Amino acid sequence: MSVEPAVDRWRQLVILSLAELGALSLWFSASAVLPALTREWQLGDAGRAGLTLAVQLGFILGTLVSAIGNLPDIWSPRRFMAVSATVGALANAALALWVDTLTPALVLRFVTGAAMAGAYPPAMKVMATWFREGRGLAIGVIVGALTVGSATPHLIQGVSAVHWRVTLLIASGLALLAAVLVVAFVREGPFRFPSARFDAGMALAVFRERGARLACFGYFGHMWELYAMWAWIGVFLAESFAHAGASTLNPAVATFAVIAIGSLGCYAAGAGADRWGRTTLTMAAMAVSGACALVIGLTFGGAPALTLAIALVWGISVIADSAQFSTAVTELSPPAYVGTALTTQTCVGFSITLLSIWLIPLMVRGVGWRWAFASLAIGPGLGVLAMGRLRSLPEARRMAGGRR
Repeated sequence: MSVEPAVDRWRQLVILSLAELGALSLWFSASAVLPALTREWQLGDAGRAGLTLAVQLGFILGTLVSAIGNLPDIWSPRRFMAVSATVGALANAALALWVDTLTPALVLRFVTGAAMAGAYPPAMKVMATWFREGRGLAIGVIVGALTVGSATPHLIQGVSAVHWRVTLLIASGLALLAAVLVVAFVREGPFRFPSARFDAGMALAVFRERGARLACFGYFGHMWELYAMWAWIGVFLAESFAHAGASTLNPAVATFAVIAIGSLGCYAAGAGADRWGRTTLTMAAMAVSGACALVIGLTFGGAPALTLAIALVWGISVIADSAQFSTAVTELSPPAYVGTALTTQTCVGFSITLLSIWLIPLMVRGVGWRWAFASLAIGPGLGVLAMGRLRSLPEARRMAGGRR
């Protein structure tokens, strides 16, 4: 590869990462202002969980339609991203400007989630067209940007005294900026995947390939843990700090730090996976994150520094492996339908999050915060088994340039 294309691919990585950061700030914008909404709208546990689950449900439907229709493969992925980010921004802004009750808020959060289906998987496909060597690092950076974007509303709420509606409008503004960046600067690279024709059956092709199927199973275990952790870690930290009398620690800022620090894990894991192998990296990350899920509850109400330290390790490890499952699918799936395969993988993975997000409040009521998060360790445990199986197969040699 010549010097100029090499420069171009890193420039594209930076621009696309900034776009993902802006677009995905919509995801947890309502979760970040949940305490204010709980007070203003007198929300119970069902309403609080519903605002998070509505986004997940919208995303699942969006990815399902996208996968069945092969949309990331038969449409321009960059245009798909730009339109999706714009629709999500408008839905989120409508909630901020005109909504005063739970029901319309749930509808608009559902629409926002559906829009995110076109802002996330296509970005990974575009980035894959720029990188063959170093693809794990590149997609890791994209997921790292997504992680910071998801955490940004917590930072806005934690360091300022703005009204919750302003927080949502800032997130919408970031998403609109993301759409502008994609339209103006993002383009596909020299390693484009073959053209695809519509074939609804390709939505399930990722499960017919043994290697890709196991990579998906690993991803599903990872997803059981990830979004439930992200959705409830802020509530856990706030209540733990309150029980410990730690009035000097800002739970919203701590939550931002715990989620955003995952971007470092994404970068390090991407570089490590390209060097040592995808199965090696994902198994190690899931072992660490599963251990954190098991032990963090034991610190509830105790020394805030210890609770925060374990939460930060969890924040790094819980997302570190995410990009590597997606990268593995780009390497193990039929080339013409990589976008569809990524979208199917994402659709099923997010469907699983519905149950784990819903489960945590039930666990808190049943056994308290001390053991609630321990239920999430089931996912990474099963994920380690799936990736261990993939590691033993010949298909593993197709990943990371032959490094398993």
